[in-house]
Amino acid sequence: MSAGGWFPGRDPRAVRHPGAPGARRSTGGHPVLVAGGGIAGLTAATGLAERGVPVTLVEAQPQLGGRVRAWPVEHPGAGGPPVTMSRGFHAFFRQYYNLRALLRRTDPGLDRLVPLADYPLVSAAGQRDSFAAVPRTPPLSIAAFVAQSPSFTAADLARVDIPAALELLDVDFPATFSRYDGESAADFLDRLRFPSDARHLALEVFARSFFAHPSEFAAGELVAMFHSYFTGSAEGLLFDVPRDDYDTSLWAPLGRHLHGLGVEVATSETVEHVAGTGDELEVTLGSGEQRRVSGVVLATDPGTTRRLVDGSPLFDDDYRGRVGAGRNAPPFAVWRLWLDRRADVERAPFLGTSGFGPLDNVSLLERFEDGARRWSEARGGSVVELHAYALADGVDEDALRAELRHHLDVLLPELAGAAVLAQEWLVSADCPLAGTAPWQLRPGVATPDPRVVLAGDGIRCDHPVALMERAATTGWLAANALLAREGVAGHDLWTVPTASRHPVAGRVRRLLTRAG
Repeated sequence: MSAGGWFPGRDPRAVRHPGAPGARRSTGGHPVLVAGGGIAGLTAATGLAERGVPVTLVEAQPQLGGRVRAWPVEHPGAGGPPVTMSRGFHAFFRQYYNLRALLRRTDPGLDRLVPLADYPLVSAAGQRDSFAAVPRTPPLSIAAFVAQSPSFTAADLARVDIPAALELLDVDFPATFSRYDGESAADFLDRLRFPSDARHLALEVFARSFFAHPSEFAAGELVAMFHSYFTGSAEGLLFDVPRDDYDTSLWAPLGRHLHGLGVEVATSETVEHVAGTGDELEVTLGSGEQRRVSGVVLATDPGTTRRLVDGSPLFDDDYRGRVGAGRNAPPFAVWRLWLDRRADVERAPFLGTSGFGPLDNVSLLERFEDGARRWSEARGGSVVELHAYALADGVDEDALRAELRHHLDVLLPELAGAAVLAQEWLVSADCPLAGTAPWQLRPGVATPDPRVVLAGDGIRCDHPVALMERAATTGWLAANALLAREGVAGHDLWTVPTASRHPVAGRVRRLLTRAG
């Protein structure tokens, strides 16, 4: 239900989750340290500082943004305007209500986000799916996508397991997450008997956006993503991207906003240990400095969170074991190339791929990022970014680059033979794995010590949110939990509907299941 008829997007069924009532501002002066300057930490710091809580934000990197940060790089051979690097393309979907609420702190009209007209998905077998003409409101969106997609034929659809397919419509969160405990996305897709091309283009792309192989990715997460982006939301399947690099467009302005709220932002600094002394917590920083605070938000990468929890005397063995059971997703690679030749003008800014070896998508940054556009205009070339997700450990990086370049030349033959003026190559494995272990065993925002809370995209959240939106949502929830301890009002959250928009689907599914 909305407040006064207002909704955060175009969907009138979006759900408001009110923050707890209380005082409008903190008067106790109890300081909080937020560990991690990514989306989750920035959100938590904002939520606390806006209520008058003294906040110190500690970030290990020189820039804010965490795994969505950008940084300058030096490439004399590239020439032209300055260039930047990041950890890869991110889609800012219009369902990301809580992330957008954070961004509106410095950009009320979200003018620093620009829409992409389409993001086609291309199969090596020749099929090409588009979302540009798909209606935004379900069930019209579902019917139109199936009708126009070459990935679905009448014969293929006849083989689909209807009761299993109806599970995509029969949802009720958070119970739906637990319904699939122990089942992987791959197992679920096998049960559906979806046509192979549709499986790759319409469903597996969601699993791989988590940097995970479908055999290791939780079926409950896949169903939640399908609901959030397709069957449960009227925001549509298209998305926005920042107008310039992440630091310029998003995080540097937010850092200045936090400074204006009185937040102490300490970059290039780490948190090494969290312990308790009386009513206070004692936090040891990498510089050796110790801070005494009343609360801590651990919004670090999953490996750092596991290390800090395991080394803290605040938690018992059972909780340390639960947190320690978390795993990182397989490695992923991002390759940014500054080429001496431009891609054809009709090429999509972002292209998802299936069947092109390890290549998962291709981005043409000059089509949407101001800095890359300036470089392209000055040098007459393209800034191309290639992603490869769910890589094997110990991958041969030279062979991987050769294979990625081969598939780029197949997809964009006008770039075949283009000279590389500069390049940045990154391989990392620090993203959380949304695995098949029981949902309720995954650590949530609350911890056994109410002075310490967790936030991030790998933290359990009852709402149907994922990726950057889960990071922002758990950041707000972490702030709300610490505010509640002082009797201070929390922040409202918004999500797509938490139950099915199609209740008849559940009844039909149950009838068919009993009949079968």
